[in-house]
Amino acid sequence: MAPPARTVRVDVAVVGAGAAGLYAALWAARQGARVALVSRSPLAESASYWAQGGIAAALDPGDSPDRHLADTLSAGRGLSRPSAAEALCAESPPRVLDLEGLGVSFDRAADGSRALGLEGGHSHRRVVHAGGSATGRRITRELSALCATEARVEVLEGLTASAMWVSEGRCAGLLAHPTRRPDGPRVAVLSRGTVLATGGAAALWERTTNPRGAIGAGLTLALAAGAALADLELVQFHPTALVDPDGADGFLVSEAVRGEGAVLRDGGGERFVDELAPRDHVAGAIHRRLEEGGGPVSLDMRGMDLGHFPNIVATLRRAGFEPARAPVPVAPAAHYTMGGVATDGDGRSSVPGLLAVGECACTGVHGANRLASNSLAECFVFGRRSAEAALEEPVPGHPLELPEVPPSPVPPRATRSALWRLAGLERHEDGLAELAGDPFALAWMIARAALARKESRGAHRRTDHPATDPALDHLHAVADGEAATRLERWE
Repeated sequence: MAPPARTVRVDVAVVGAGAAGLYAALWAARQGARVALVSRSPLAESASYWAQGGIAAALDPGDSPDRHLADTLSAGRGLSRPSAAEALCAESPPRVLDLEGLGVSFDRAADGSRALGLEGGHSHRRVVHAGGSATGRRITRELSALCATEARVEVLEGLTASAMWVSEGRCAGLLAHPTRRPDGPRVAVLSRGTVLATGGAAALWERTTNPRGAIGAGLTLALAAGAALADLELVQFHPTALVDPDGADGFLVSEAVRGEGAVLRDGGGERFVDELAPRDHVAGAIHRRLEEGGGPVSLDMRGMDLGHFPNIVATLRRAGFEPARAPVPVAPAAHYTMGGVATDGDGRSSVPGLLAVGECACTGVHGANRLASNSLAECFVFGRRSAEAALEEPVPGHPLELPEVPPSPVPPRATRSALWRLAGLERHEDGLAELAGDPFALAWMIARAALARKESRGAHRRTDHPATDPALDHLHAVADGEAATRLERWE
């Protein structure tokens, strides 16, 4: 393999320019570090840009991190890692304040206080938004501008990570190629710590709320580097994704809409579920109603103030729906992957020098069912932690051998269809065994993890094991490469 055309040497390399990656890069730079931010697309075009949810943080005087923690653990269905959940709930309020200091303007109530929303699974109003359902857009816009003008951050736009650079068991950086020219001149980035912030893998499923690039590319890179992955069977299906065969299918209608009064109705016009129950419960109820022939299911937004959700309403209208006059058809779609690169509470993977943060990581904070709006909180809480941990790593030695480039992370269409059919909202041993023979690595690893968890818990529902097994509380399905999936207790 020919040597790279260019080599960049920094303290911290961050792969991915979503909320987690941007914040990690900025935090490291604010500590005086030299940072390389690798982004396959122009800044502010990540999946975080489209995030409609807000940031869950106990900011109201009547609320507390302990109450937030109780809600998080309840939603996690006995699988949340307590130390990670405690960190998220305790550190989310100061991260919101830091974002305000960086220029993010969160929505305000009439009296000038922060407007706090209520979402499913929360016992108190604690979700902050910026521009209503445009929260992701506002935050990534501000953070992208700061990264672009920060002298200590070198933004490498238009580059895609090809491989993690591992030498003598330690990650020393990465190799990247031009996104539009995979055979183009490669760039080597050598760093003390490399942070994967590449987003999730929900677009591996045929029906999804995610952009098509959310295929677990960071997981594929980490796996090839020798890192362990965890909880791949735990995939959250959002209850209210638009049903529209003409082009907008899978468009996410935010949970915040239900928090402000929208209701779900079946084909007979009847309400059939508590709209503010945790997502796994609501998605399951919709799925069963559709399977039983009680559909179509629709979200009734009539009678509520649609002015709080201009982006959602505009998209629905462009797709030919008028939410002020008639309910809009919805059904569950793959939305969020709780599993990812197995990390500790500071983002460290099982490979020294390689860290992960955001949806591509699995700290165990979400357990078996992510609590609404904890994902953006996770980006900032663990973005800070991973940046600081990366700076504790030693400077890589020289010389280093060029890494092997792993297989393409892009799944075949047949794999996406198989994941939807065999590892969707409901799974069975027979279908999972079939999926375990899929040639795409992440697909068969998902199948093996789902086979190992012989129970139903949160987002993981097995029709052949419908009950939750208390013996599996706090046990996480962990695998690396061809090794058998094992169940580990995380302290």
